[in-house]
Amino acid sequence: MTRSHALAQKLSDYTLILGSGSPRRKKFLEEMGLEFEVRKKSVDEVYPAGFKSEEISRYLAELKAVPFQSELEENEILLTSDTVVWHKNKSLAKANNKEEAIEMLKVLSGDWHEVITSVCFTTRNGQKTVSETTRVKFKEFTNEELAYYVEKCKPFDKAGAYGIQEWLGMIGISKIEGSYTNVVGLPTHLVYKTLMDMVS
Repeated sequence: MTRSHALAQKLSDYTLILGSGSPRRKKFLEEMGLEFEVRKKSVDEVYPAGFKSEEISRYLAELKAVPFQSELEENEILLTSDTVVWHKNKSLAKANNKEEAIEMLKVLSGDWHEVITSVCFTTRNGQKTVSETTRVKFKEFTNEELAYYVEKCKPFDKAGAYGIQEWLGMIGISKIEGSYTNVVGLPTHLVYKTLMDMVS
């Protein structure tokens, strides 16, 4: 029998629920050695006008928890999250097509941007939301590099139209300040710490 780590042991009396269909977040929780269920409910991801950076990701992470709240059992912990790419006072959302993705990446080319992920932990008795910001610097991309990446990886489900773990991240990131997993979509160190605090 494989020995489980302290958090996994503490969570044995709880049911951890990932309220997301993201394969990246699912993989992170698996790699963290946690047992969990995936439950998906869709929400209209619209936030109030005037919200900026962390305000957006925090609001949407909490919004994604709303459809679950009335049905959570006493021992269940729901995890919902949202990631925002923030550049020059503007949020870069998901691209709808190749043209939009390439234009978005041209804006990020050769410059710094911030990736902010907020994670919301919801139980029957309360809610806690934590956020992490990572700064990422891209090299200058050629049109050919961007066209190749968008055609190959079709990053239309990702904020800012890129995945750091994909080809563009491998060849294009010149500097990163902060958590790598945060840019992929889940600040795993914060998830671990928050869950440890919740169940200790």
